[in-house]
Formats: sequence, structure tokens, C-alpha cells
Amino acid sequence: MKWSTRITDLLGIDYPIIQGGLAYLAYSELAAAVSNAGGLGQITAMSLKSPDELREEIRKTRALTDKPFGVNFAIGMYGKGYEPMVQVAIDENVPVVTMTGGNPAPIFDMLKGTNIKKLVLVAARRQAQKAEELGADAVMVVGQEGGGHLGRDDVGTMVLVPQVVDSVSIPVIASGGIGDGRGWMAAHALGAEGIEMGTRFIATKECVHAIDAYKQALVDATENDTVVIKRSIGGPARALRNDFTDKILKIESETPTYEALRDYISGEANTNYIYNGSDQGFGWAGQVTGLIHDVPTVAELLSRMVAEAEAIRLKWSDSNELLVRK
Repeated sequence: MKWSTRITDLLGIDYPIIQGGLAYLAYSELAAAVSNAGGLGQITAMSLKSPDELREEIRKTRALTDKPFGVNFAIGMYGKGYEPMVQVAIDENVPVVTMTGGNPAPIFDMLKGTNIKKLVLVAARRQAQKAEELGADAVMVVGQEGGGHLGRDDVGTMVLVPQVVDSVSIPVIASGGIGDGRGWMAAHALGAEGIEMGTRFIATKECVHAIDAYKQALVDATENDTVVIKRSIGGPARALRNDFTDKILKIESETPTYEALRDYISGEANTNYIYNGSDQGFGWAGQVTGLIHDVPTVAELLSRMVAEAEAIRLKWSDSNELLVRK
């Protein structure tokens, strides 16, 4: 079956499946694997230490795949420190740039006159409308089930996606709680033209920077084993629950300030867990953990999802024929 949507046409990919930005994890090995399997892989720019490192990672990715890939900029936490990194993406003529958090307008200005496709992650209808006004080619809409940073309103993917679809004319990509072919097809039923997955791609062989213990924790966790931290300081984000996140929540209940939380919610605390398995850290994860039962290769995962989605498409087609006959 063909999987042609405005997203596949826009990005030049076989399947409308996008890998999330995944701070400290989304590098050349994973990005190339997703792109080679027919989706859109991404490099996380702002987890790298310098523009030169980003340039090297882009070139590594190009050595591993001749398919389109993206570079993600998590702009919310970095002020204007992202501008030299964006310039590298422009100089290297990457096919796609995605933006999460913060105001994307300065990046849009930098990308004027290029052919780079612009995607913005949003968590509310108004944010999607603003992204369209700025010139976004598509928006990725994350519901509160998602892992990592979320919107301030606890609106789930099932409600948020059709709201956004009804409010913009550009293609919408659904994110949050999606980890198999069923979620993919549900997103299409809601009006989305593609999906983004983050947590599910961590539990793959090619996510080589995540230690096996982190991946196994995602396999072992249920949908009830995540918590939202940082809500007290206006930046809610979903992580695997452990003693460290319990400590964060306790601090939030007693001293809800950034200063009190800073050392506990830092990138160092994140990498302590995802790289080293330290109990003095945390790992991002969405409620899709309840649907993760193995650690396949990216190719195996996408092949399985395509088979699941095609079976659903056939079932829908058969159901339509029965309705017509009746």
C-alpha cells in the first residue's frame, strides 16, 4: 500500500512517521536508521556542545543515509544560543528543521530564502495558529500523554489533534501516546497526516546512546509509571517515575522555585540516568511505556507498524464495502 499524505510529499519520505528530537539521544545512528526505514530521523542540535559538533553529526548522518532527515532545535531553554547552530544547519543545507519550545520566529527569519522545511512542535491550538502565521510548513501537536516537555494544559492527544486540525490549513502531525500501527491509524482518523514518536524510538537498538537499563525500564514500565515534573515552575515534563523524580516532586511541593530545582532538573541529572543508570537522575518517558514490550531495530519497528496499519486500512475498507451493500 502507498502511504501518501501531505507530510510524505512535503518531506520526501515513504511513511509519515517522524522521530522526536530526544535530547542527548537523537544522533546520527538513530536518525539515519529512521530515515533508512522510510520515516524522518532527526538530530538533536542543542544537546551538542558546539556548532562544529553539529556539523560533524550532520555529515555522519549523511554518510549513513541518502534519505531526508531533520535537525531539531529545543529553543525554549537556550535563549539565543541556538543561532550559530541554526547557521550550521543552513550551511549544510539540511532538508528539515524542527523547533520545540520558545518563540520560533527568529529561526524562521534565519531560514528565509532557503528550501529547508520548517516544522514546529506545539501543545495548544493557538500555538499552532501562530506557527502557521509565521510560515511553518507543518505543526507537530503533542498531547499530555507524551514524554519530555508538554503543554501547560492537560489536554490529551485524542482531543487536541482534531482541535488543531480544524484550526489550521497546514498539515498536522500527531504526537503523544503513539507507539504502534494502531496509534498511527488513530492519528489519521483524527485528521492528522503523520505522527511523531519519541519514547518508542528510545527503546530501539539504534538508540545507542541510551543504556540498556533505560531501555529495559521503558519495557518494564506501565502507563502508570510516569510522572509530570516541573509543573510548579511552568514547564511540565513527563518522566519515568523513580526515587529521584519523587524527590523532585517533594521539592516542588515545598519550595516551588527554579533555584531549588535547578540541580535536579538539569541536563546533567538527565544524562546521569540515561547514560550511566545513576539513581541520581531521571529519564524522559511518555505514557506509551504501557505499549512498549521489546527493543527491536528501527527497521523491525517500522515494518511491524506498517503491517499493523495496513491491516487496519484493509479492515476499514472491508467495513465500508459492507456498509455500502447494506
